[in-house]
Amino acid sequence: MTAICSLDQLIQDLKDQPSRKVAVAAGHDPNTIQAAARAAAEDIAEVTLVGDGARIRSLCTEFGLDDGVFGIVDNPDEFAAGKAAVQMIRAGEADVLMKGLIGTDKYMKLILNKEQGLLPKGNVLSHITVLELPTYQQSHNKLLIVADVAIIPEPDLPTKVQILNYCIKAAHSFGIKNPKAALITATEKVNPKMTACVDAALISMMAQRGQITGAIVDGPLALDVALSPEACKIKGLQSPVAGDADILVFPNIEAGNVFYKGSTILSGGRLAAAVVGTTVPCVLTSRADSEESKFLSIALGCRLAG
Repeated sequence: MTAICSLDQLIQDLKDQPSRKVAVAAGHDPNTIQAAARAAAEDIAEVTLVGDGARIRSLCTEFGLDDGVFGIVDNPDEFAAGKAAVQMIRAGEADVLMKGLIGTDKYMKLILNKEQGLLPKGNVLSHITVLELPTYQQSHNKLLIVADVAIIPEPDLPTKVQILNYCIKAAHSFGIKNPKAALITATEKVNPKMTACVDAALISMMAQRGQITGAIVDGPLALDVALSPEACKIKGLQSPVAGDADILVFPNIEAGNVFYKGSTILSGGRLAAAVVGTTVPCVLTSRADSEESKFLSIALGCRLAG
């Protein structure tokens, strides 16, 4: 498989694969409906909208969409709709769960439910974002897989290892056979007073000794030396990642979230995002996210479900 270097390439690749089935919890908001219709039209997913059937059909009429392109399960209550969508996953009727017009707290509660949820015992729930950044595309012709920017506030060392492994698995699904993973901190020097630096150094050593496989791992690395060969040259840094990262693992949610939002708001980046660690990928977008972001996140969910 040729490595996928852009989100448009991801869409094109998915068109050549069997369509995955997506269940949308409370799928009665305009952007979700438009994203679902686009996913169906481009033949990358078979989508079932669980939500307010009358509103779904009304919005389809408003936007000139054929409501026959996806399944509709009428359930106007958002929590009940979410519960029904999760049950579709558990029954094997869908491969990807997606958040529609349901509050994140309710969506996560359903996923984390110990009896009827989607998180296997022992797994860490995390969040992966795939970013297409214009400058990085121009200089490196590749995507960036980053985590965690949305769920885990302050991951400890074992949690960072799980997050890294999720990112490696995602990179492999994109055809990146031996991705370069950077453990991001404020400095590339091992500072024993900075927990993030110590964790990064330990994880890097774990990878060197075969406890983490499938990727080239280095850290601690500041963001500049993770992404810029010129920065490595200027600083005289020798690193197996050497300014060519495919994966960025952040030390905490503040660092990840600021990078993620800065990349999209200030740099014009495109993104796809999903919750991982669950039995199936769970698309978690904001209710205010654009149709394109939701569409691309459906695509990511379908790829990770592959």
